[in-house]
Amino acid sequence: MAKIWVEAYGCSASFADSEMISGLIVNGGHSLAENERDSDLSVIVTCSVKDVTAHKMVHRIKKLRSNPLVVAGCLPKAEQATVEKFSPKASLLGPNSLGKTLEVIRSTLDGIKKIELADTDVSKVGLPKVRLNPAVGIIEIASGCMSECTFCQTKIAKGDLQSYRVGDIVRQVQYEIEDGCVEIWLTSTDNGCYGFDIGSSLPELVQAVSEIKHDFMIRVGMMNPMYLPRIKGKLLERFGNDKVFKFLHVPVQSGSDKVLKDMKRMHTSKIFYDVDSEFRKRFDRFTIATDIIVGFPTETEEDFAKTLDLINKTRPDVVNLSRYSARSGTKASRMEQIDVDKVKQRSKIVFDLVKKISQERNEEWIGWKGEVLFDEVSNGITKGRNFAYKQVVTDDKVRLGQRVNVKIDGAAPNGLYGSIVS
Repeated sequence: MAKIWVEAYGCSASFADSEMISGLIVNGGHSLAENERDSDLSVIVTCSVKDVTAHKMVHRIKKLRSNPLVVAGCLPKAEQATVEKFSPKASLLGPNSLGKTLEVIRSTLDGIKKIELADTDVSKVGLPKVRLNPAVGIIEIASGCMSECTFCQTKIAKGDLQSYRVGDIVRQVQYEIEDGCVEIWLTSTDNGCYGFDIGSSLPELVQAVSEIKHDFMIRVGMMNPMYLPRIKGKLLERFGNDKVFKFLHVPVQSGSDKVLKDMKRMHTSKIFYDVDSEFRKRFDRFTIATDIIVGFPTETEEDFAKTLDLINKTRPDVVNLSRYSARSGTKASRMEQIDVDKVKQRSKIVFDLVKKISQERNEEWIGWKGEVLFDEVSNGITKGRNFAYKQVVTDDKVRLGQRVNVKIDGAAPNGLYGSIVS
């Protein structure tokens, strides 16, 4: 029996994968190491969505390769040659091959490299797990997506959409709650198209999960704009449930329809404008997060100006900003690239703008009083979320999983500061 170190990077689905890998390890009779130095083998669950992230993965792989190593997640599936270049002896485990975890670990401990990158798992629902956060249950509701974005490696790694059954997901949610979770994250490559392959939909799933007779909150994860017109009406209704955080993550990527077409995003900027308008109109306070890529190969100054215009008009609460970087195997990587200095300049302009807007959005909450669910401990500080998924920090003593009434006294671009009130 071995002591195994597991670390993960990237999206919530990647962290969910690491929880399941850890669960399979423990169920298989091994134990989880407290650090990489005291382990017999390391598993790194990787992300490859950005160039900067891939560089970080390579750095970690080089650091861990002196011991037996399993490289899991998106990077080995999308860039097998890159992984093998820096760690030729490492075993490889794909994002849809988790059922092979113990076989890969046994082989690697015996000194035999094993590669399991094929999509062999029918569903990830119901697998054992060791949660990273005892208060939060991360539920993968599907794998893959229906998009063909020219800049993205995720489709290469995870393939076509494969939705998991509503009943199976509901049973998994029930188990997580009975095991102590007070918050459920519904996550996948793209929640917006959930169920399209099995005759279901995201609103149907949210409704079913909301009906579970327990006190908990639901965070609906990222959904791409192109599928929202098909489900928007019913989704607005489902978000009316008090169990659902008033929070949407809708990555628009650009304000230019020409660039969106070149990205093969299959949506227009108007779809994002409409979603922003309708959800903010329906709910008095609502948090909208989006993603922006600057410096896509075909982005002109006029296109960039349209992105700035979209940000100024919609004023999203959160913007995940990325400088475009060419990812191996994608169509956009073969296009003529924009000068790096110009991309940096555009990135700085967007960064300053969204920081200002985030600060102003959060200042609107000063003086608000209401319930906060404390769902995270980071660097010894317990952090919470209010009904609109705004992060709240307090100097007062609170327990993980506790709900308390808080008055907001201050704001920063990344969250709110408050004090407990009776």
